[in-house]
Amino acid sequence: MRTFVLLMCLAVGCLAQAPHPCGSPPLLTGAMSVANEKVNAYAKYDYDALGERIRFKEMGSYENKTFGLDALLLFREGVMYTINHKNRTCKKERLKKEDFHPMEIPADATLLGQVILGSSSGPGRGLLVNTWYGERATPTGGKDKWLSTFTEFGCIPVSTTYYTDKTGWVLSTFFNIVVGIDDPQQFFPPKFCQGAELDATADAANFYSVFKNIN
Repeated sequence: MRTFVLLMCLAVGCLAQAPHPCGSPPLLTGAMSVANEKVNAYAKYDYDALGERIRFKEMGSYENKTFGLDALLLFREGVMYTINHKNRTCKKERLKKEDFHPMEIPADATLLGQVILGSSSGPGRGLLVNTWYGERATPTGGKDKWLSTFTEFGCIPVSTTYYTDKTGWVLSTFFNIVVGIDDPQQFFPPKFCQGAELDATADAANFYSVFKNIN
């Protein structure tokens, strides 16, 4: 009986611990939606934090015009490929290496609260999540702001709202996430991209350039 009571106390103590910053699994496959005043897009993605690589296959509308896009972001190499399978062509752009931000809650984030999405009235009816707020200094002296919700168990992203002076607020919602990568070939450009030339004089792209250059 004493052992049972001790185990119950330990369990309650574990559940009562305050939420803490965390990092998502380094390899993820899933889907996401992205929206702001100009763009409304849906994308399937492969995410590799170990190699700092992201692959997006996206469709949506930008300023009321529909579009489709396949983009491969290789942050460690500083290159982004925009891939056109129909015409078998690729656009190769410079990518800011420092713009790779892993899916995580940094240590200096501020906890806004913990809630259950759905219902707490029965098993499987709700999802325990934590919402965090943070700011990031920009090279120009300004501040980017973000608001992120991650699951308490597993540290899986649910949604992120990010603000910059150029984009305004951008809402990203994540769903159908699977831990791991089904096809590692997604992180390599097609063979017809081998002849693509890098324009070293153009401005470097960034994460949000994928979403129809909304910045």
